Order: sequence, then C-alpha cells, then structure tokens
Amino acid sequence: MEIKGVKWKHARAPRRLLAIRMQAMGDLVITLPYLQQLRNMLPPGTKLDLLTRKEVDAIPKSMILFDRVYSIGGGRDLKRQLLSTAGLMPRLFMKRYEVVIDLQNNVISRSVTKCLFPDAWSLFDRFSPVAAGERTEKTIEAIGLGNCPAETNFKLIHEAEAMQILLENGWRKGNKLVILNPAGAFETRNWDINNYVQFAGLWLRSFPDTRFVVMGTDLIEAKSAYLQKQLGSHCINLVNKTRPEQAFAIMQKVQFVLSEDSGLMHMAWVSGIPVLALFGSTQSEKAKPLGPQSGYVDSSDLECGNCMLERCKYGDTHCLTRYTPEMIFDKSISLLEIHQDS
Repeated sequence: MEIKGVKWKHARAPRRLLAIRMQAMGDLVITLPYLQQLRNMLPPGTKLDLLTRKEVDAIPKSMILFDRVYSIGGGRDLKRQLLSTAGLMPRLFMKRYEVVIDLQNNVISRSVTKCLFPDAWSLFDRFSPVAAGERTEKTIEAIGLGNCPAETNFKLIHEAEAMQILLENGWRKGNKLVILNPAGAFETRNWDINNYVQFAGLWLRSFPDTRFVVMGTDLIEAKSAYLQKQLGSHCINLVNKTRPEQAFAIMQKVQFVLSEDSGLMHMAWVSGIPVLALFGSTQSEKAKPLGPQSGYVDSSDLECGNCMLERCKYGDTHCLTRYTPEMIFDKSISLLEIHQDS
C-alpha cells in the first residue's frame, strides 16, 4: 500500500479540513467510521467538511459529523462532473482549507486538492489489494494527526423516522431485527433465494421473536415479495419504502445482517453490526467487511475464484451454491457470539 501526501507540520491542530469521496454509496459509507474518529480527535470548533456527489450525499448529510457537505452534480458523466466542480471551486477556495484528505483519487479530486493549496494532504491508494477500509484508515492517518481506527458510534438525524417506519410496517418493540439482503448485482453474486428462506427458518428456531427486514430498490423487488410470502408476518418488506439515510438509521437498530455484496453490507460493518457477507465472484480482499463482528464467505479458495464474471462459466455459480443454509447459520451464530463477548 502506497499512501502519498504531505504531513501536517504545525504545532497547532488544523482549523479547516476537507475530505473527498465521490464514488458509489457503499464506497462513501466505508469512509464514515474513520472520518468519525478523525472528528473525535479534532479540537472543538475545527471545521470538517466533505465533498461528494449529489447521488450519494443523503447519508453524510443525515449525520452529526460534517460541518458542511458539498455535492457536485453531473451524474456519472465526467464532463458534467467537471463543470459542476468548476462552479463549486470558488466557494471551496474561500474556505482556505489547511488539510485535504483525498479518499477518491480521480482526476476531479486530485484537481481540487491541487487548486486549494493545502498545507497537508493525502491521497487514497486505489489499486492496492488491501481492504478499502484499511486503505481509508491509512490515508487519514497519513496526514499526521494520529491513529484513526474505525469509530461506529454515529449520531444520526433520522433515528425517530427509522423507528416510525419500522412500527408502521409490523415491527413491535422487543422484536429482534435481522436484515436479509439478496442484492448482489449479478447472478455470480447471488445466493439462491430459497437458501434465505431456509436460513430464516433455522434462525427462528433459536430466536422466535425475530423479524426479518428487507430493504432496497426495484433490483430486489421480486425477491423481497417472495421472502414476504414465505416468511409471512416474520418479514418486514421495506423495498422502495426508505431513503438511503432512513435505511442507514434503521441499520443501527438491527442485531444481524446477512448480505450479498452491496451497499447495505457496508452500512452494516461500519455501524458495528454483526454481518456475514456472501461473496461469489467478487474479489473479497478489497470489498470484505472489517471488524471482529464481521465475516464473509468467498471464492478465493477455488481455481476459478475471484473471477469477477457476471455469469459463471460453469453454469452453476459453484462459489455460492456450495454454501448451505446450515453452514451460513453456524457462521452467523459464531459472529453473534464474538460480538456479545467483545
């Protein structure tokens, strides 16, 4: 791992810092526990701002973490993003940021850093095989302000909304909550939906007061409807019923998450929630959840593992079909026990 940058050299703490992360929601979420720890380390009155994209700014704006969240438009179109950034630059320049932490490392973030002339800066290593969370931690530490391990104790604005959504959809206080998230983008990242049903059955034998929550968008609408049909009143179907910031607030209330490779999986481990990630074709060394309460199964032990293909060349997605509900349940219980003992 190679983290480039210039350390903070003044005797006093910096007064104005800017963090930059512009990628997908899950990638942005990964930065939050480390930026929360940075915030905790800084003296009162220090300004910590974030530069991101409009499509993913809902969660950071819902946190009592940043003094200001700046968002660029343009969708995924680089030219439009550059134009939006150019329009924002005078406002950023007037802030006189002393430190810029570039957690993105693309042409836009590097240009912003250069134009702001900070006294100290650091640059995320995009290509190291090390997990994204570890690279984020090292990038923030490269500024020279101290160690910056993940801090999962967030203060959120929408906690009351999250409770109300759960109550309106069948949850009762005292019921445990488990998230089932069959949201892998490709079939090589999907665990069979009936496996989730069988897993839920095993879970209910040990924890009969559990309600299973399914959240997301149209991508998993059919799967969520199937889970609701099979699990009946034990399923709380919130697909297309939550905004990202509400989903993140709901995450803080759950006891366990079983998830394919997706943004919700990252929301879980950065919140300190026990999570078991199901990686099929994904290269898990970069995407894996971190922390003692997190675990994963992957394909790295297979000759064809980490293929990143959308469809299995053998036609059976062997990297995930070999994991039975019983195996996943046993691993899940082990994670719960580790979390309870910690």
